[in-house]
Amino acid sequence: MSALPLVFDAPRRGKPPRHLADLDPAARRQAVVELGEQAFRGDQLARAYFGGSGLSAIPAARREALTTALLPELLTPVREVTCDDGATRKALWRAHDGVLLESVLMRYRADPEAERDDRTTVCISSQAGCGMACPFCATGQGGLTRNLSTAEIVHQVVAAQRSLDAGEVPGGPGRVGNVVFMGMGEPLANYSRVIAALRRLTDPQPHGLGLSQRHLTVSTVGLVPAMRRLAEEGLQVRLAVSLHAPDDALRDTLVPVNTRWPVREVLAAAWAYAGVTGRRVSIEYALISGVNDQPERADHLAALLAGRLVHVNLIPLNPTPGSAWDASSPAAQAEFVRRLRAKGVATTVRDTRGREIDGACGQLAALA
Repeated sequence: MSALPLVFDAPRRGKPPRHLADLDPAARRQAVVELGEQAFRGDQLARAYFGGSGLSAIPAARREALTTALLPELLTPVREVTCDDGATRKALWRAHDGVLLESVLMRYRADPEAERDDRTTVCISSQAGCGMACPFCATGQGGLTRNLSTAEIVHQVVAAQRSLDAGEVPGGPGRVGNVVFMGMGEPLANYSRVIAALRRLTDPQPHGLGLSQRHLTVSTVGLVPAMRRLAEEGLQVRLAVSLHAPDDALRDTLVPVNTRWPVREVLAAAWAYAGVTGRRVSIEYALISGVNDQPERADHLAALLAGRLVHVNLIPLNPTPGSAWDASSPAAQAEFVRRLRAKGVATTVRDTRGREIDGACGQLAALA
C-alpha cells in the first residue's frame, strides 16, 4: 500500500470569526443571551441573514453589537466573470485571512419561451484548494491551503440567493434550486463543517435556507470511511463519486487516493450509501482522450455498475493550464455512452457550462 500523504484537516491560517451560520438554532439563542440579549434575537438574526429580511426588527441600539458578534464579514467579493449571456457566473472570494476561493452560479431555462428560468444550480467550494492531487484538475494541482468554515461554505449559497433576489442574474428574481459540493476541495475531507453546512442549507426558514436535501449533491474522490459515516447521518443528499477509471492501475494515477481505498472499496461504500438512503449514486467520469475512454474500459465500468442504483455522469475533459491531456473525440464519447447504456446503465454527458470562464468541472483555481 502506498504511503500517499493525505490531508484531512488543512493547516490553519487564522481561524475565521464565529458567524451565525456556524451555529445551530439553539447555539444562536445561547450566543445572543451571552451578549445580554433575549434568546429570540437569535431567530431574528437568522431571519435577516437567511431570508434577506433586513435588521429592522432589531432595535437600532442593539444591532451593532449583535452583527459584530454574529454576522461578521466572512467573504469579500474580488471579481465576478460571466458567460452564457450572464446566466453562468463565477465569483472569486477573498476570506478574512486572504485565502481565495471560487463558486459558480448556473441558471438554466428549460423552455426558451418561458418568462422565468426554472432551475438554478450553485457549485460551491468546501476547501481553499485541494489536497487530493488529481493531475487533470486545476484545483488539485494547486494544493490545499485550508478547510473552509461552515459559514464560509454556506455564505457562497446565501450570496447567490441574494444575487437572484436582487435581479442581478438574467431571468428576474428566483430561487437557488440545487447546490453541488463540486467546487474547490474534497468535501469529505472537511467532514464536520460540510455536514453542518448541509444542515444550515436545509434547515427550514428562518433557521436556514430551507433547501430540499434531495437537491444537494456531495462529491468525493472516494474517502471510504467518510462515505460510510455519511450514510449514517440521516440525510437525503445525493452522493457523487469521482471515479474516472474502472481499474485500479489507471485510477491510482488519475485519482491518487485510490492507492489508499481502491475501486472495489469505493464502490462498496457507494452501494452501502444507496442502500441506506434509497438515493441513486452519481458516478462522475471525466473522459480523457486515449487515457480512460477506450471501449474496453467502458465495458469494465458497465460490468461494475450494471444492476445498481446508479447514474453515470460523463464529463468531457475541460482544459487546464499546462495539461497535455485532451477531451475525448465525439466518436469515442458516443461509443462510451453506447456501451454503458447497452448494459442498462443510465448515462448522460454533462453540459460544459462555464468552460470559457474557467468555471467548469476541474477548472477552478482561484487566481487573483
